[in-house]
Amino acid sequence: MMAAATATRMPWWAWVWPTLAWALLIAAVVGGKSNLLAAAAAGAMVATVFSAVYHAEVVALRVGEPLGTLILAVVVTVIEVALIVSVMLGSGAEPSALARDTVFAAVMLVCNGVVGLCLLVGGIRHHEQGFQVEGASAALAVLAALTTLTLIVPNYTTSAAGPAFSASQLAFAGVMSLILYGVFVFVQTVRHRDYFIWERNEGQDDHAERPTGRFTLLSTALLIAALTAVVLIAKLESPILDAGVAWVGAPKPVVGIVIAALVLLPEGLAALRAARANRLQTSLNLALGSAIASIGLTIPTVAAVSIFIGQPLALGLGTKEEVLLALTLLVGVITLGNGRTTVLQGAVHLVILAAFLFLAVVP
Repeated sequence: MMAAATATRMPWWAWVWPTLAWALLIAAVVGGKSNLLAAAAAGAMVATVFSAVYHAEVVALRVGEPLGTLILAVVVTVIEVALIVSVMLGSGAEPSALARDTVFAAVMLVCNGVVGLCLLVGGIRHHEQGFQVEGASAALAVLAALTTLTLIVPNYTTSAAGPAFSASQLAFAGVMSLILYGVFVFVQTVRHRDYFIWERNEGQDDHAERPTGRFTLLSTALLIAALTAVVLIAKLESPILDAGVAWVGAPKPVVGIVIAALVLLPEGLAALRAARANRLQTSLNLALGSAIASIGLTIPTVAAVSIFIGQPLALGLGTKEEVLLALTLLVGVITLGNGRTTVLQGAVHLVILAAFLFLAVVP
């Protein structure tokens, strides 16, 4: 984890970036918006995302596995929801499809990018790595159900025009997603938590020492401050992000990819470090948990906002995206089906990721 080497001493950037973000927010409120201030706030937001994930990892180290990786996934999802809702409430183009584009991008980036890099790097360094099949299979089953219910079924319903749910259908999908996510969390943290616990093998690196209670409380306070700053800056920056993507001539779904990549970057780096240390179970907990949280928490929240403000919400994927999602889930089942992985599986997932990114820019 990012916090592994600093469980008892906080790095300077972990508190400086949130402080800077709040200073820029106050400056925007007092002095008004400007291009220079907006650019500085955007940089501070990216840095504050890293700070937020660092503090979440400190808390995660305190509470232990698998609850720790759950905390990380929830923190990342809060940031993702903040960015999506900010654009939905702003003046950006095509806000109705942003939730779909971001959630789909998060699933593809996690299942092919983060998992692929972890398997590739871990395979290069350790040749072959093992993990708990029961935990990976449970996560993939939940992910398949959530993606089908929220991203595929809207294309085949008839109560509302287009690839969208009616208000009652949207409410039902949001509630079911939340319930399924809650059951998964219960299984992961209570009923079958041993399915998701990494068992240290001889020669592997030890976990960092457990943070003290005082250190954890300080990180919790800074985590709340960092998340609040990210949410408020996202509101400030959402029109600029959409305008920037339009200026370079990229397709609208690229906005969702940018948001997903931003919020997943710190957690992806943490998963990659765990794979290098031969803790593939932790990597998979982080990756698959964040993909499930991205749907199980984002869709209900965005659905509630959509119903409340009367903003249409297009959730159904196009045919091309459905094929890529089906390929991702199929390869994921094969990859994680026997409890052992090599560089080959990592390369396969990265090729699928490359196809997704290329076809998003060149549809």
